[in-house]
Amino acid sequence: MIYWVLKKIFLGPILKVLFRPWTKGLDNLPTEGPAVLASNHLSFSDSIFMPLMVPRPVVFLAKSDYFTGRGIKGRLTAAFFKLTNQLPMDRSGGAASAGSLQTGVDVLKDGGLLGIYPEGTRSPDGRLYRGKVGVAKLVLTANVPVIPVAMIGTDKVQPIGRRIPTIRRLGVIFGEPMDFSRYQGMADDRFVQRSVTDEIMYELMRLSGQEYVDSYASTVKDKMAADKTAKTSPDAVRLEPKTGPAPGAVTVIGAKKEPETPEPGTR
Repeated sequence: MIYWVLKKIFLGPILKVLFRPWTKGLDNLPTEGPAVLASNHLSFSDSIFMPLMVPRPVVFLAKSDYFTGRGIKGRLTAAFFKLTNQLPMDRSGGAASAGSLQTGVDVLKDGGLLGIYPEGTRSPDGRLYRGKVGVAKLVLTANVPVIPVAMIGTDKVQPIGRRIPTIRRLGVIFGEPMDFSRYQGMADDRFVQRSVTDEIMYELMRLSGQEYVDSYASTVKDKMAADKTAKTSPDAVRLEPKTGPAPGAVTVIGAKKEPETPEPGTR
């Protein structure tokens, strides 16, 4: 709530002048009552610009790691997330994750707007990744509508790894409310959870224009990190084969080299 007041009085006008954010579909937001704002996740700044454009306070469920950092940087990060009306969400599964979802349900029962990123983490490459079913369980348990939200261009404003944002225009699209009341009483059905989640992700894909990838963003990030580690490890450097002809090989001058056939999916 403190952040919402500061946003309206001080921060909002400054950010709007600098970044000139445009919006579409603001009339799809309920003027009162609970709703889940399910958004794609391109940048750290999504949690700043999306609620900036919403006339009501928005509470976010954020990765719990942001609240447990050590040192000055960790404390400042935790303070920022608390100030910006965000609550820690444990994604480890089991009782911890269930407790985090219940926190979101409590916000909705109080009539609030709850922001959540179904992908669970920022997109590593600007594409839209498979949604996690926690958003469906949350929506079905609280029996509230979903407002799909597409963030446009925030990955250009603040790409992953960049601390200081680049000043350029961005956009926020609010889609039409999605009603899942037909699944009332089926919040624990895994097939229903997946169906609801996929329906939300399809709408996000349609609104954002992103390419959809049927894999979890966290899995792709882990693979990218593992590949990077493998390439830079001392063992990988030592085992890298030398280029050039093998000893004793005969090189034919002027021989035509057959073009390499690219692997499927490569360019």
